[in-house]
Amino acid sequence: MNKSIRSAIYALVLAGFVLGGCSNNAHEAHNGETAHEEQHHTASGDLQEQTASLAEFPSFLVEASPTIRTAYAVAASLTDTLPYIPCYCGCGESAGHRSNHNCFIAEIKEDGTVVWDDHGTRCGVCMEIAVKTAAMKESGIELERIRQIIDDTYKEGYAKPTLTELPPSA
Repeated sequence: MNKSIRSAIYALVLAGFVLGGCSNNAHEAHNGETAHEEQHHTASGDLQEQTASLAEFPSFLVEASPTIRTAYAVAASLTDTLPYIPCYCGCGESAGHRSNHNCFIAEIKEDGTVVWDDHGTRCGVCMEIAVKTAAMKESGIELERIRQIIDDTYKEGYAKPTLTELPPSA
């Protein structure tokens, strides 16, 4: 996909965010489905599901909106970036997340298996940060600057940030 199309997609996704934060209705998007064998709930109530790779999305995204599915695709494409980007929705304290990456992906195991987290399916702040990060990276902004922009943008009026490792110096 060329750069201008990808940037347009990021802009459309970003424009579609109407959520201001995380919903307390943690499982409303699951339509009462029963958990699959590879799914489990964390202590914070998030649903996690394991798939074979980043190319295979979790079943909890099947009924999700295009905006949510796009945010997860963005997160899957930014595994080298989002671990250095904090989240400002409060998930550091409520769910133990260490970065915006954890709102979508709890873990990528050595064998490539991915443990997805459904936290991002119901949190506009999480999705917004991921998509803004992707748009900045796509436009050529370096990781250290992206981190600074995200911190400056969300430092007031949002929850306490996750305790996120700083990006390595370029």
